[in-house]
Amino acid sequence: MANLMWPLVGWGVLTGILIVLLIYRSTLVMHEDDQLFLDESESHMEREQIELMKKVDKITPIVKWLGAASGVIILVIAGVAIYQGLQQVQ
Repeated sequence: MANLMWPLVGWGVLTGILIVLLIYRSTLVMHEDDQLFLDESESHMEREQIELMKKVDKITPIVKWLGAASGVIILVIAGVAIYQGLQQVQ
């Protein structure tokens, strides 16, 4: 099990970054308006919404990749742990 310490630390760091990005993205989306009726005096709100969506669109692929990487790493760690456990039984 000592061989699994560094992969577990790496997985923990990766998953921690993923959680921070998920929290950040949810705070951005919380400020997003579903429907916006604008006239010329409120055009600054439109620009704010566009900037907000650019940030969300930039974060989304990173969140997907980190989520997939986290899942793959934990599956590999579980597979190695099961394999090592089976080797100790024999």
